[in-house]
Amino acid sequence: MVTSTDVTGQTAGTPDVALVEQALAFARERGSETTLPTGEGVVSHAEGMLRILDGLRVDDAARAAACLFAVAAFVPDTEGEIATRFGDEVARLVNGVRELLRIGAIAVNREEVAEPSRDQVQARHEQVEALRKMLLAFAQDIRVVLVRLASRLQTLRWLAQTKTPPLPGVARETLDIYAPLANRLGIWQMKWELEDLAFRFEQPDTYKRIARLLDEKRIEREGYIAQAIERLQQELAAAGIRAEVSGRPKHIYSIWKKMRGKNVDFADLYDVRAFRVIVDDIKDCYAVLGIVHHVWQPIPREFDDYISRPKPNGYKSLHTVVIGDDGRAFEVQIRTQEMHHFAEYGIAAHWRYKEAGAKAYAGQVLANESYDEKIAWLRQLLAWKDDADHTVAHDESPWEQLKHAAIDDHIYTLTPQARVVALPQGATPVDFAYYLHTDLGHRCRGARVDGAMVPLNTPLKNGQTVEIIAVKQGGPSRDWLNPDLGYLASPRARAKVRAWFNALDSQETLAQGRALIDKTLQREGKTAVNLDALAARCGFKGPDELYAAVAKEEYSLRHVEHALRHPEGEERSPIDEEAAVTKKSRATSVARGAKSGVLVVGVDSLMTQMSRCCKPAPPDDIVGFVTRGRGVSIHRRQCTTFQQLSARAPERVIHTEWGIKSDAVYPVGIQVEAIDRQGLLRDISEVLSREKINVTGVKTLSSKGVAKMQFTAEVSEATQLQRAMQIIEEVAGVLQAKRK
Repeated sequence: MVTSTDVTGQTAGTPDVALVEQALAFARERGSETTLPTGEGVVSHAEGMLRILDGLRVDDAARAAACLFAVAAFVPDTEGEIATRFGDEVARLVNGVRELLRIGAIAVNREEVAEPSRDQVQARHEQVEALRKMLLAFAQDIRVVLVRLASRLQTLRWLAQTKTPPLPGVARETLDIYAPLANRLGIWQMKWELEDLAFRFEQPDTYKRIARLLDEKRIEREGYIAQAIERLQQELAAAGIRAEVSGRPKHIYSIWKKMRGKNVDFADLYDVRAFRVIVDDIKDCYAVLGIVHHVWQPIPREFDDYISRPKPNGYKSLHTVVIGDDGRAFEVQIRTQEMHHFAEYGIAAHWRYKEAGAKAYAGQVLANESYDEKIAWLRQLLAWKDDADHTVAHDESPWEQLKHAAIDDHIYTLTPQARVVALPQGATPVDFAYYLHTDLGHRCRGARVDGAMVPLNTPLKNGQTVEIIAVKQGGPSRDWLNPDLGYLASPRARAKVRAWFNALDSQETLAQGRALIDKTLQREGKTAVNLDALAARCGFKGPDELYAAVAKEEYSLRHVEHALRHPEGEERSPIDEEAAVTKKSRATSVARGAKSGVLVVGVDSLMTQMSRCCKPAPPDDIVGFVTRGRGVSIHRRQCTTFQQLSARAPERVIHTEWGIKSDAVYPVGIQVEAIDRQGLLRDISEVLSREKINVTGVKTLSSKGVAKMQFTAEVSEATQLQRAMQIIEEVAGVLQAKRK
C-alpha cells in the first residue's frame, strides 16, 4: 500500500500514535496536580481536547501540542523539556497556542462601558474584528488556531458539566472571537456548540426560555431530522434523482439571533428545524421541490425561488417551508453543487451572513474583500483535507499547505493599552505612531517593541506590543520619505509626512513674503498701515495671500508701492499705472524678433506684446489690454494681473485670438519642485533638450533638501510644454512640475 508523508515525518497511513501517547503521558506525569484558572485539571483538559481534535482529523503533531501547551503554560521548567523530547515542530505549535492565549486575553480584559455611545460601540466592533483577524494572522500555522478552538470548547464543556461559572468575559470572548473563527473556517459543529455553551453562560434566562419554547430535547429534534432525511432519500431514489441530503436542527443561539435579526417572535420562525438537498443540475432542483411538496404540505407564503430571482449578492437556492408529520414546520433548501460552492466559498460566503445581523437577512451584505477570498480558499483546503484519501501519495499533504497558508496581508500589533492596530506588511514604529495620531507620528523619536528599544525603521511583527517615545514638540525627518531607508511602509503615513513638509514650505514662503512687504512698508514710511486694507487694495483676500504672491514673484512690489502711495479713492496717475502694468511686459513679445502671431480683432496694425506676468503661448485662451504708449499687452485670460487691470479699466480690454500658425516661439515659465540630489538639474535639462525646448534662463533655490527650480523656455505652443512637464514629473525625485 502506498502511503503519503505527513508533516510530522510519519506516513499518513500509519499515524504516529506513540507521539500523542507520549505527550499525554508527559502531561499526566508533570501536570497531574496542576489546574487551569477555570478549575479544570490539566490532564482532564488534554483528554477532552483530544476527543474534539479526533473529529477534526488533525495530525499527530497538533494533537501532541494540545496535550502539552497547558503543561508548558502552567507547570514551571517544562518548556525546554518539551522541545527536547517532542521536537521543534511540536514545541513551535505549543508556543503558538500560548501566544494565542495571551492575545485572546485582550478581549476578556477589555473594560466594558455600562451604556456605551454609538462611537464606542463602533470602536468595539472594529476592535473585535481586528482581534479575529489578528488571531488568524498571528498563527502562521492554522493548526494552532484549531487547537485553540478545541481548548475553548473543552473549557465550556467542562464548565457546563460541573455547573461552574466561567471567568468574567470568557462567554463574551467566545461569542465575539472564537465562534466566528470556527464559522469562518467552516467547522460548523464546533461553531454552534461554542455559541450555545457561551450563550448559556452569557444570558442564562434567555437560553432557558428559548429551550422551553422549542418543546423538545436536542436529541429528539436530531432524531426527527434523521427520519425526515431518510424518507426524502427514499422518495428521491424512487424518482431516480441523485442527491446529497443533510440536515441539523437549529441551535438555541441561532434561533435567538434570527428572532432578533428578523424582529420576529418564536412562533413566526419556520426554520427551527431544517435540512439541505444538493443535486447535480437546476432541473433536478425543481424536481426535488415537487417531491418535497408532495411528501409534506407546503406553506405557500414561505416559498422563495432564489434561482430564477437571485439575491443581489448572487446567492441562488430554493427555500421552502413545509409541515412535518408531527404538525411542526421545518425548512428545506435545494441547490446545485455549483450554487452550494458559491454560497459556502464565494463572495456570498455564509459566515458574512451570520455576522452581519439584520442587514444579512435582507441580503445586503457582499463579502468581496481579498481577506474573504483567502478565508474561502482556506476552508476549501480544510474540506479537501477531510476528503483526501490518505492511501494515495500527494506531492504535499493538506496540513503542509495549511502550515504555510498566508491568511492576511496585514500585521496586527498592540498598544500598551491592548488596543489592536492593523498595519501593512513591513510597517515600522513610525507607521504605528502615525496610525494612532498624526501629531504623535510627527513627534516620534523612538520606540520600544515588547519592552526593548529598537530603531525606528525596524519592521514590526504580528502580536508585538509597541510603545512610542515622543518629544513634546517637533516634526518628522525628511529621511522618513527616503524609500531606501525603510522608515515608512504605509501610504497613509507617507502622505502625512509630505503634508507636514508642504505646510512648512508654505510657512517659509509666507515668512519671505512678509519680510519683503515689511521692508517695503519701512521704505515707504507706512509701517502703521492696515495690512488687511492693503491686501484688499492689491486684490487679495488677506495679507497671507499677498505675502505668498510676493514671495513667489507672482505679484510685483511696485504694485504694493503704488497701493501705498495712492490709497483707495485717490485718482491714479496714468504714468504710474502704465509703469505698474507694463514694467514686466517690456520685452519683445516673441523670441528672436519673430512676429507675434496674435490677431487683434477690429484694429489693424496695432502693436502687440506678450506679457511677462503670465507668458501666454498658443493655444492658451488670451485677451488683450490696451496700454498707454505700448500697444496691446497680451495676457492669459486667467492671469491675476489681467484680472486686476480689467477690474480697474474694463473699457481697455480687447478681444484677441491667435492668428495663422507661424514659426514664432514664445517664452514660458516652468516651475519644478523636487527632492534635491546630485545630477537633478542635468536630468531635467536633458528632458527639455530631447523635447527640443530651448531654455533661456534657470533659477534654482534649495532649502532643507528640497530644490525649487524656475526655467524660462521657448516653445511654439503650450501643448509642447505640457508633454515636457509630464516627462519631467517622471524624473527621479521630482515632486511636481507646473507652468508658472
